[in-house]
Amino acid sequence: MGRAYQNRKDSMAKTSDMKAKVYSRYGREIYMCAKTGGTDPSGNLTLRGLMDRAKKEQVPSHVIEKALDKAKGAGGEDFNPARYEGFGPGNCMVIVECLTDNPNRTFGDVRQCFTKTKSKIGTPGVASHMFDHAAVFAFAGQDEDAVLDVLMEADVDVMDIEADEDGMLSVMVPPNEQHKARVALNDAFEGIDFEMDEVQFLPKGETPIAEEDVEMFNKFIDMLNFLDDVQHVFTDAKLPE
Repeated sequence: MGRAYQNRKDSMAKTSDMKAKVYSRYGREIYMCAKTGGTDPSGNLTLRGLMDRAKKEQVPSHVIEKALDKAKGAGGEDFNPARYEGFGPGNCMVIVECLTDNPNRTFGDVRQCFTKTKSKIGTPGVASHMFDHAAVFAFAGQDEDAVLDVLMEADVDVMDIEADEDGMLSVMVPPNEQHKARVALNDAFEGIDFEMDEVQFLPKGETPIAEEDVEMFNKFIDMLNFLDDVQHVFTDAKLPE
């Protein structure tokens, strides 16, 4: 399970270098989370976790406040989730998650990323069946049994739990139990600091990318990350070491 945390860190590395993209992504997520669950972080733990992650990625406070103010007002933009699946360079499987106010525009933009890199966008389910859909928590710790006991007492279905050599503990639970797991962990371990608290698609296997496909693969990921509507990109690609 340590791989889940590391894979997500690696996949975000490129996006983290694109400051404006990071700010836009968090701005949209915070806005939607606050609009649907309330703008008070003390009563909306999902929002609180999202704001904490944004601060860790050095998203300016004015970006967070603007998103919250926007959610408090009437009307505003209406973003909806959209997911696209397909095969990227080297025939790796890819899932692209978006928040969009114009599905036709977003589909066209994402499809162009596929076609311009000799990739193929597919139908829903073409790739996701080869991924585990899970809420992932990562935090400092090594006592797997103690964490497992806490979650079981809270009636949380733990999919996987693992401590890694870096002193990080990773926990996977079903996406619909993310909130329940977060509350249980916060109540049991005072001052717990989540390095990760988000829903992901984790590949069940890996598709090795040949040396000749690496440049095209990097171009493909960069093109997707550049799109404002794209929130997350998940892939089973394994690049050469």
